[in-house]
Amino acid sequence: MKLTILGCYAATPRTFTNPTSQVLEINNELVLIDCGEGTQVELRRNKVKFSRIKHIFISHLHGDHFFGLVGLISTFRLLNRESELHIYGPKGIKEVITLQLKLSSSWTSYPLYFHELDSKEPENILNTKKFSVETIPLKHRIYANGFLFREKPGDRKLLMNEVLNHNIDVAYYRGIKKGKDAILEDGTVIANSKLTSDPEPSMSYAFCSDTKYNPDMVEQLKEVTVLYHESTFLEEHAYLANPTKHSTAKEAAAIARAANVSTLVLGHYSTRYNDIQLFKTEAEEIFSSVELADDGKIFSF
Repeated sequence: MKLTILGCYAATPRTFTNPTSQVLEINNELVLIDCGEGTQVELRRNKVKFSRIKHIFISHLHGDHFFGLVGLISTFRLLNRESELHIYGPKGIKEVITLQLKLSSSWTSYPLYFHELDSKEPENILNTKKFSVETIPLKHRIYANGFLFREKPGDRKLLMNEVLNHNIDVAYYRGIKKGKDAILEDGTVIANSKLTSDPEPSMSYAFCSDTKYNPDMVEQLKEVTVLYHESTFLEEHAYLANPTKHSTAKEAAAIARAANVSTLVLGHYSTRYNDIQLFKTEAEEIFSSVELADDGKIFSF
């Protein structure tokens, strides 16, 4: 699982930082999460192939999380895209995007599907052969969701010494890796457990931005591999968090600790701060395994 941060700062773009957008590679599939201004430029800068993006997830309709979307959709058309594009986001996203496409006479030449969300409870919104996605209800100034991505279990691993010892034909390898027993020519059944070992543990990624401190999320986030949680403020400005429905670094760490996640990634920093290392320092007072998102940073888990 690989996470590429295209932008992770709050509010307005700057010459040296970008608003929220990231690419998650999960089970060799790419998804785009949020699409602030400048996203397509950062996709090019990070050498992400546009054609590999089939699903885009938008957390909420504040500009720093989706104002880059219509430009990216239009660029796909200019690149002669033919494959489907699916967009998941709050109710209203279809209206705002299609109005821009209509008034600019920029209708797509490829199938464009909107999956609008309005549930305030977690719901499964995508289920492919390689991964699933469910919403994480957030508490922000407008309707917002995070997204929980879970890898599907991989194939079992062949124990080649055992396979060769029983002289099993290579034609049966695929079925055995899928969990089937082996049947020899004389009718002897070799249990799958003797021929394979468990696959690598499936990984999971939770994206939570923007939200106030929300312990209600903890149960859904239990044991996830990586949690990206907004940390707009440091403790010196904690008094701003509740009115603006954002979180502090320590609050993000408290969620990570309560959910027993493996790694916490902080992001969505207010641009009032000159040193994002302070976010890590404060979060580590609560939770030990903390990473800092930054534009262009790539995490491999």
